[in-house]
Amino acid sequence: MTIYRLGLTQNTDVHIGFPTDAKDRAVTTMVAAAPAETEVLDPSRWAALVVLLVGAFLAPLDFFIVNVAMPSITAGLHATAANAQMVISGYAVVYSVSLITGGRLGDIFGRKSIFLIGLAGFALASAFCGLAWSPLSLIFARLLQALAAAAMAPQALASVHALFPARERGRALSIYGVTIGLSSIVGQLLGGALVGADIGGLGWRLIFLINLPIAVVAFIAAIPLLRQTHGHVRPRLDVGGVVLSALALSAFVVPLVEGRERGWPWWAILMLLTTPFFVESFRRYETRLARVGGDPLIPMDLLQSPGLLRGLGAIVTLYAMAAFFLTYSIWLQGALGFTAFQAGLSILPLSVGFLTGSTFSAFFGRLAGSAAPSAGFVLSACGLLVTAALVAVSPGGVVPPWGLLAPALTAIGLGMGMTLPTMVRVIVERVPAERGGLVGGIVNSTLQVSAALGVAVLGGLFYTALGANTDAASVSRAFAITLVAVAVCHAGGAAMAAGLGNRRAVQLAAR
Repeated sequence: MTIYRLGLTQNTDVHIGFPTDAKDRAVTTMVAAAPAETEVLDPSRWAALVVLLVGAFLAPLDFFIVNVAMPSITAGLHATAANAQMVISGYAVVYSVSLITGGRLGDIFGRKSIFLIGLAGFALASAFCGLAWSPLSLIFARLLQALAAAAMAPQALASVHALFPARERGRALSIYGVTIGLSSIVGQLLGGALVGADIGGLGWRLIFLINLPIAVVAFIAAIPLLRQTHGHVRPRLDVGGVVLSALALSAFVVPLVEGRERGWPWWAILMLLTTPFFVESFRRYETRLARVGGDPLIPMDLLQSPGLLRGLGAIVTLYAMAAFFLTYSIWLQGALGFTAFQAGLSILPLSVGFLTGSTFSAFFGRLAGSAAPSAGFVLSACGLLVTAALVAVSPGGVVPPWGLLAPALTAIGLGMGMTLPTMVRVIVERVPAERGGLVGGIVNSTLQVSAALGVAVLGGLFYTALGANTDAASVSRAFAITLVAVAVCHAGGAAMAAGLGNRRAVQLAAR
């Protein structure tokens, strides 16, 4: 047995760009003629949101879809363990480091333009991945794919403010949160299904090539449906802030995803120790730039929005679930002998729970009030603990009774489905509309950094508990320990999210 290690809020907030089609001219005329207090609604806003969500969905999907397919990729390309790690971690690092910059590029050059460029680049890089002939070629293609994803993904969240009026924005943000959450779940399910189907003998290559027809359809639809939007004043690109933020995030993320696999070499420890220096340098630079009238990448006053940092901290704990998805796949295939297809299907109970929780997240929010975000965290933590108990008491190599395991997995998904859309909405509604692109990048970057952090720290816990053992009982025990750790993270998230769902607090913070 082999264990693989692995609306429009104000009319002045909209800029109509070139090329100008008939719909754009009509909207321009309406904006020019409308009073300042009047909201001009784009009749295609919901269709446009669907197109934008394709990009928001594909970017994190391609982080998670590789987990189930990694054994096949390793065998097909004769890759080493280090190669396999870089296929996953290389994407995670570049994507997380570039997301904030991607959001700002949309604010500067127009969200439609940057979305289309990112989508086209993502399709080309996906084709490169699917045609990779060696481990190094696949790693390089994944880095290009991550760069394109970082340009594409933030534009959806940023565009919600420009496309939707206040009365519809909450619903649009909830749909966005559902989409992001589904990407992690569908990634597991789709990865297993595509590898198992082995259409045309392509095997694992299908997980990348499937992006091509989706991207082509989305690109064609985006041209007439999307409108060029950004703030009424175009910020200048803060090159110094981009460099310092990339250095700070790299110094933090790279050693976390690479350090344990390489035995914590001196350079990994040194990079972690330099992280506070780069963070403080970034803060000082941004503060000084704002003082002299520049356009900082992240205005420091934005981080002072009431509850914003607490909400981002809660999001970090929620995405400790990234470690669950990785170790769940290893447990199913390494301890229970499941195929990739069977492992993908085994995520279905969690998927059903997530769809149910996210579909009714608004109802749960009204029912639980300000406690809604915390309630979802508590539910998922309970489901994780029950799953851990079932795994721990079952003999090694024996599947726990599905009559008990399936409800526990459903509870995990239900809690995530209740929490993620609510947290995204709460965070975004705490900042002014003209900073939508920036906040979109920050939220996406936080999600991706926390996913990498969860895989690195809690994945490291799994392998530490596993040690040199590869028998089924040892894998099950290490998986149970990891589940408890993820549950503890979610309990911490419940504490940080307490009270953030208070509507009045959100409205006051956004003024």
